[in-house]
Amino acid sequence: MILVNNPGNWGKIYAPLRHAAWHGCTPTDLVFPFFLFIVGVSIAYALSGAKLAPENHSKTIGRIIRRGLTLFALGLFLALFPKFEFEAVRIPGVLQRIGVVFIIAAIIFLKTEKRTQIIILSSVLVGYWVLMMFVPVPGIGESNLLPTTNLAAWLDNTLLPGHLWKSTKVWDPEGILSTLPAVATALIGVLAGQWLKKKDDAGNKIAWLMVWGVICTCLGLIWDLHFPINKSLWTSSYVLYTAGLAMLGLGLCYWLIDVKGYQRFTTPFLVYGVNAITVFFLSGLIPRIMGMIKVNTPAGEVDSKTFLYESFYTPHLSPYNASLAWALTWIFFWMIILWVMYKKNIIIKV
Repeated sequence: MILVNNPGNWGKIYAPLRHAAWHGCTPTDLVFPFFLFIVGVSIAYALSGAKLAPENHSKTIGRIIRRGLTLFALGLFLALFPKFEFEAVRIPGVLQRIGVVFIIAAIIFLKTEKRTQIIILSSVLVGYWVLMMFVPVPGIGESNLLPTTNLAAWLDNTLLPGHLWKSTKVWDPEGILSTLPAVATALIGVLAGQWLKKKDDAGNKIAWLMVWGVICTCLGLIWDLHFPINKSLWTSSYVLYTAGLAMLGLGLCYWLIDVKGYQRFTTPFLVYGVNAITVFFLSGLIPRIMGMIKVNTPAGEVDSKTFLYESFYTPHLSPYNASLAWALTWIFFWMIILWVMYKKNIIIKV
């Protein structure tokens, strides 16, 4: 997402680095659900011990809520910075959704068994489909999946007027109702994590992970025929499709890295992964700070990002390649910083 969120020119972006305009799915649309899926997997690993100690559940839930609220607060800070206009701040957001989903999915894992988790997951997917496809939208009429008149958009605009994504103003891609199926994405990760933790043959675990990955992907594509795959609405078909692909990816990584022992290529990903939230937060903060730093040029005053981009990138590359090169520069810039942190064992935990 650092690559996606930091182009040199928002009007010059290669198609795979864009979100789908509405229905459909691009490679960029896989990043967020993959992250929530692996959050679910990590919950199964991190809280397994706490799950076996019911007498400490209240303390564990307190830590879960504090961590989730910290993520929410970081997302809200990014939305406020640098103007801190509270009356118009966007309340939903990526970090905010991660925080909420983490709290709900972690508590469900802690307090329920696998069968109940499957029932909750199925109920959320089917219930969200029923709400979006069959419940009339108040003040509008029949149910629909249009950007501004669907049930999720109505709820966002009703409960958070003036505090939604500035590009739409009346609905939000990380809105209230669509957070429910986002929890389902994490719960699939929770189930996958519990499967991986089983004391079983590695080949058997990989095989079933792959089988269920194919099943979920196919079910998502079939459901897409009636309830289209849509990242902004986080439709039930999108949950199954992306979670299926995530399971296939996880199974492949498990086979290559843990079973076959091919680990040397993983270092750059590990460097980013151990400080994932930190780099996501800072990569959103630094461009805002650069926008505040002004540089005088013969053409007038511009912000420092525009000055650097137009001085070192646009004169030498085509518009699309210049925009991509700027984004890649950010990837390598953060890689250097994160590599130093990794070597010094500096891991900022949220």
